Amino acid sequence: MENFMKMAIQAAVDNVSENHGGPFGAVVVKEGKIVGIGRNEVTSSNDPTAHAEIQAIRSACANLGTFQLEDCEIYSSCEPCPMCMGAIFWARPTAVYFASTKEDAAAAGFDDQFIYEQLALAAGERQIIMKQLFVQESQDPFQAWVSSLTKITY
Repeated sequence: MENFMKMAIQAAVDNVSENHGGPFGAVVVKEGKIVGIGRNEVTSSNDPTAHAEIQAIRSACANLGTFQLEDCEIYSSCEPCPMCMGAIFWARPTAVYFASTKEDAAAAGFDDQFIYEQLALAAGERQIIMKQLFVQESQDPFQAWVSSLTKITY
């Protein structure tokens, strides 16, 4: 376990040294083997969702040919942010291990507390305008999903 954590941390350090993105790295492991590696690529890819954990999940899912990480563990150089937590719960790994805390990240200038606070508010109270815009077709996607005989549930 320690070796996998050290690899996630080294990916984060290398990422900073290479000026590739933020100081975050992650490794996905299944049955003692690495199946995915990710590093923060937000600035190098101009993609605000390119966090290390998400990149590692994408890599592992591609390598395993699945959209869920059953029987996998994620090792992250830092406690996952709210976005990554959502992705992790959708991916359904067995466990997540992290080295640094969200407080450590905040001390380095990566403060996710604002997002946690915004998520706790009702949609209409958030800083970014979020309003339901109902149109007659609003439920059509869910009706199509419920009636589909070929859907793959997740």
